[in-house]
Amino acid sequence: MSRHADAKGLLAFSLLCLVWGYNWVVMKQALQYAAPFDFVAWRTLPAALLLFAVMLARRRPLVPTAPLALFVLGTLQTAGFLGLATWALLEGGAGKTAVLAYTMPFWTLMLAWPLLGERLAPAQWLAAAIALSGLVLVVEPWRLSGTLASDLLAIGAGISWAASAVLAKWLRARRSIDLLSLTAWQMLFGAIILTLIAVLVPSRPTQWTPEFVAMLLYNIVPATAGAWLAWLHLLHRMSAGTASLSVLLVPVVGLLASRMQLDERPGTVELSGMILIGSGLLLLYRTGRRAV
Repeated sequence: MSRHADAKGLLAFSLLCLVWGYNWVVMKQALQYAAPFDFVAWRTLPAALLLFAVMLARRRPLVPTAPLALFVLGTLQTAGFLGLATWALLEGGAGKTAVLAYTMPFWTLMLAWPLLGERLAPAQWLAAAIALSGLVLVVEPWRLSGTLASDLLAIGAGISWAASAVLAKWLRARRSIDLLSLTAWQMLFGAIILTLIAVLVPSRPTQWTPEFVAMLLYNIVPATAGAWLAWLHLLHRMSAGTASLSVLLVPVVGLLASRMQLDERPGTVELSGMILIGSGLLLLYRTGRRAV
């Protein structure tokens, strides 16, 4: 791999972590103006159309390859992950939700092992156990608090994203699919599902203030169209497990931003769990890099 390609990959990775990390704060604030499914539908449908406009400008074929697989991918990656994560933010803190959703690398490794044949080293099993212990401390199921449903939604978002990462890796290993086409079509399918949910589920009217429009534009262009294209590019260049582990800076950025901007301060048990999750995922990252 050339130094130029390495530099481009590092730039894409860095921007992805910053854009996605800060977006947890943006999404949390946007829910003051719109219901969760309304917001995520407004976020994803224009982003998908933007990607199709780019396809037209580059004269890429618009006919989808493997449409059924792309529909399932869109259901998991766009509708599942973004829908559940945004719903979780309605009651959950931005930093905590980001940490729980980004247990995705743990679930990806668990799924990639039987489905893609990506074997786990003993150290990775240990790291997964540490992360799982932290997950229990963060969720605190014994307390049955009002945020338990939000916590489970965030974890469900991570599992859905993990399943989509494994499916995308499996699909591109077997079919020659243009990356831009794959991103656009899966996003369109997912956006249609989210739009139908937004129409069918009663909700409060959206407040179209300048602040909300700015937050929505941030979500449409860099945080959805651009970031998901960058993510699938990383997934193409790495194993599913390693690509998932490479975005661990995202919840760190989300935690720092939520603390500075939203003044979110986790409790002692919750913070201990976050540290365990971070330690486990960091160990997974280090062992994953050695395996590449």
